[in-house]
Amino acid sequence: MREVSFAWLEITGKCQLLCAHCYADSGPQGTHGAMQADDWRRVIEQLAAQGVTMAQFIGGEPMLHPDLAELIGFALDRGLRVEVFSNLVHVPPALWTVLERDGVSLATSYYSDDPAEHAAVTGRPSHGRTRANIAEIVRRDIPLRAGVIDVREGQRVSAGQRELETIGVRQIGTDRLRQVGRGVRDQRPDTSQLCGRCVSGVIAVSPDGSVWPCVFSRWLPVGNVLEAALADILGSPEAQRVREELAADFAAREVSMTGRPKPPKPCDPACGPSCGPACAPSCWPTGTGPCTPNGGCQPNYD
Repeated sequence: MREVSFAWLEITGKCQLLCAHCYADSGPQGTHGAMQADDWRRVIEQLAAQGVTMAQFIGGEPMLHPDLAELIGFALDRGLRVEVFSNLVHVPPALWTVLERDGVSLATSYYSDDPAEHAAVTGRPSHGRTRANIAEIVRRDIPLRAGVIDVREGQRVSAGQRELETIGVRQIGTDRLRQVGRGVRDQRPDTSQLCGRCVSGVIAVSPDGSVWPCVFSRWLPVGNVLEAALADILGSPEAQRVREELAADFAAREVSMTGRPKPPKPCDPACGPSCGPACAPSCWPTGTGPCTPNGGCQPNYD
């Protein structure tokens, strides 16, 4: 059976924004899917039983889900650390006390210090509200990591990073466009868009219950938690087949890039907001991946 330490819980496809690059194709017309609160609680129980130590609530925009606060508490009570990946356009007032609990952290994407350029990416005027909530998170001393995503020609990425530093954000990374979902441009979704680590220690569950190797490998479902227990899905022949195919593709990619097989390199033990070549591009939140304990590889912030 595959060992898993980290899980993405994509609890909704609904989002206030309409980002042109959204890998999940989320937006205002999205829904919370077929998964109900009881289904998510069952999945969290199963994840804890599998030895998972951290779950990330993601979407869509997870703060639009009416059961987010309860699900965060449920996960914490079962020994999981929790990260909420949010656009931070709106934080419900009652949620702040939950976000301040030990074991909870936040992550967000940022695009520019220029409100107009930021809005051009997100499809809505969002810069001011996101910036204000980032400042409030810093004031409350809630752990936060922010990523500036480079998706437009001439985008003010460096200026966006500097603005985050000025607000007081300490962990800032960058990432590229992933050609998945609405991010597809001149390529199709395939393993070239993956970091190469989704055959080891991670799993994702979608709003309709589908299980993927990671949130970016959406074309590779290996089962559905509404139809089978997570342990059975992870140990299934289909999951094994997908893992083997991914591993073979990643190995071939290394050969094509270097001309010879390249053994895995350990991450820099001081790996921080800018992971070294052994980790990048990567999809591990802080404290869960190969770069622990001092930073974790940067995730995909799309």
